[in-house]
Amino acid sequence: MSKLTSFLRSIWQAWQQSHLMLRIFIGIIIGAVLALTLPGVAPISMLGDLFVGALKAMAPVLVAVLVMASVAAAGKGLGSRFRLVITLYLLTTLIAAVVAVAGSALFPIHIALTNVQGVSGAAPGALADVFRNIVQEIMSNPIKAIANANYLSILFWAVVIGLALKAVAKEQTIASLQHWADAVSKVVGWIIQCAPFGILGLVYTSVSESGLEIFTTYGQLLLLLIGCMLTVSLLINPLIVGCILRRNPYPLVWRCLKESAVSAFFTRSSAANIPVNMAICKRMGLDKDFYSVSIPLGSIINMDGAAITITVMTLATCHTLGIEVPLASALLLSIVATLAACGTSGVAGGSLLLIPMACSLFGISNDIAMQVVAVGFIIGVVQDSVETALNSSGDMLFTATAELKERLKRGEEISL
Repeated sequence: MSKLTSFLRSIWQAWQQSHLMLRIFIGIIIGAVLALTLPGVAPISMLGDLFVGALKAMAPVLVAVLVMASVAAAGKGLGSRFRLVITLYLLTTLIAAVVAVAGSALFPIHIALTNVQGVSGAAPGALADVFRNIVQEIMSNPIKAIANANYLSILFWAVVIGLALKAVAKEQTIASLQHWADAVSKVVGWIIQCAPFGILGLVYTSVSESGLEIFTTYGQLLLLLIGCMLTVSLLINPLIVGCILRRNPYPLVWRCLKESAVSAFFTRSSAANIPVNMAICKRMGLDKDFYSVSIPLGSIINMDGAAITITVMTLATCHTLGIEVPLASALLLSIVATLAACGTSGVAGGSLLLIPMACSLFGISNDIAMQVVAVGFIIGVVQDSVETALNSSGDMLFTATAELKERLKRGEEISL
């Protein structure tokens, strides 16, 4: 018995020490095999229900505390470089969302969903109707908003309370709020660690109901997401940098991709890649007082990949449910995705937790939206890695661009 216990303990330790993405991949394979060999086993399907339920419970709280803590702790601008880099962070995130809208229009994707009667309404036909719905949702009671997963209201009140704390609270209070944000993030991190078992159950349910062809649809969805991200990384961002610096941007772009994007791809965390980006800035001879603030700031608000994920997944849900999305509503979605992406959490797959807020624009229920989040976790083995690589390399790229632009204004020679 003792040998068996020791053997099982060693297997469990090896499982815990292995990379989460490897465990999720194993869960996908096991889920598909079980669905083909032992269909209809309810306890296996319940694993997916429990995982999605835990995410649904914690996601609203996570958004609220993270946004409040970020706004309360935000520092003041320190010059034209900061104005430029913040503008670039927000502008490119918005452009990324627009690219995702265009890509979704050119290549509409459908997702296998259940209980589609959960849709509570169609997309508003006029922009005025959209704004009216947004205002009504925003002004909900904040406690009720968290209980009902009303993400528009959560985001609004979190920003307002964060600004109020910034104005009146002492440093100890703001630090305490950050501790709460870290604690909630830790809980979500624990849930994410259960993702292999949850994904196993979700894949089991999907393959049992729809067969292996679901992976073809997910493959198409993944290709659309990566295609949009590569378009932003290799075309849009270099074009913007080239216009600002009036130089060939690709030497700087390739350096950021090679030194920042590769490490971010494997860490899958913009926050974890901050030291890497700072080391690159130091090697490039950039101003430490500038990059020591702009790089951490970028890990919070420079979220091109997250905006693409939110937009593509939301529009794929609309296509699946037969909801027509007018151009005005699609552009509004781009703005909402930009704002939502800036508040995305620092945990793996954090952008997926903001999809329900975007889906609420089109009357899509939280139950349906969380199914889409679950699909996102299935493809997240690749999607979240590419998304983080785009986000973190963008932090590096735009920090360097703002610094080099300042040097050009002083009449200095620059080298990319």
